[in-house]
Amino acid sequence: MDTRLARHADVPALRQLIAASIGELQKGFLDEAQIAASRSSMGVDTQLIDDGTYFVVEADGALAGCGGWSRRATLYGGDHSRGRDAALLDPTREPARVRAMFTHPAFARRGVGRLILARCEEAARAEGFTALSLMASLAGRPLYEAAGFTVVEHVEDTTGGVPVPLVRMSKVMSGR
Repeated sequence: MDTRLARHADVPALRQLIAASIGELQKGFLDEAQIAASRSSMGVDTQLIDDGTYFVVEADGALAGCGGWSRRATLYGGDHSRGRDAALLDPTREPARVRAMFTHPAFARRGVGRLILARCEEAARAEGFTALSLMASLAGRPLYEAAGFTVVEHVEDTTGGVPVPLVRMSKVMSGR
């Protein structure tokens, strides 16, 4: 598997990957109405592409996953999400955000998420951040816990008209 920074030309393929990920990998964690509602708050965030903090993983000639990190205040959501905040974070006192992590169902449980998390942590640390925060789906929570994140709080996103359970998580990064 190879990683690279995402480009704007990737956006159509990223939208397809994200739709497949939401539609398949949330099964068993959310009901159909919650999965549909998830699409209201999850998606591509082109600010991450503009900032050079969004990665894609390629495997077997296909996009296997995507995800990134941010030095901005928005915790989660795509371009279409309300409540976005582009304010820059202070790495000396605020955690970087892990954002928009999705794996294509054909590549689930093959290390795609771990690879992206490692790249995010490395890049955020290089910019002076010592901690990370994220908003996890129930399907993503096991990955983040295995990577050392701990639960901060359980929340519900009602953007799509149906409550979707999410988990705010954080991690203090180990030294270089």
